Amino acid sequence: MGKKKHKAAATPAIAQLEQAGVAFTIHEYEHSNDDAEGYGLEAARKLGYDERQVFKTLMADTGDERVIGVVPVNGHMSLKELAHAVGAKKAEMADPKVAMRESGYVVGGISPLGQKTRHRTVLDASAMDFDVILVSGGRRGLSLGVDPHDLADVLDAAVAPIGTTNKSY
Repeated sequence: MGKKKHKAAATPAIAQLEQAGVAFTIHEYEHSNDDAEGYGLEAARKLGYDERQVFKTLMADTGDERVIGVVPVNGHMSLKELAHAVGAKKAEMADPKVAMRESGYVVGGISPLGQKTRHRTVLDASAMDFDVILVSGGRRGLSLGVDPHDLADVLDAAVAPIGTTNKSY
């Protein structure tokens, strides 16, 4: 018989980590549609993690391609720095419908892992300050704890300072 899958192995994000042989932990919580603070902040609070250690996945469009930015939930993503990190002149937030279609996930549950369409990914440099960070596991109420170095390797992600508190995204 094959390797035993995690109970929640129902998401492509979990499948990608398992396939890569990367150690990770599963963190589930009861998502509330009434929670006004945002999906990532809700995850940090309900799971008892520092907001700087929980990361959200955002999709941007450079005009030539869509790219993924992974930044702490307590801040924002600098579109200027993201564009710089991928060698583009500019970037703007992708339409949420496009993000859902290309990632295969719903807003609030978009994981940088296991996306339908593979995109270049940039992980905020602050992730490297932690032994483990949390990213969405592919649905609201599901987060995955993973070493940021392993995450960058699995995603073939660039690591750059793309997080900021200056622009609201």
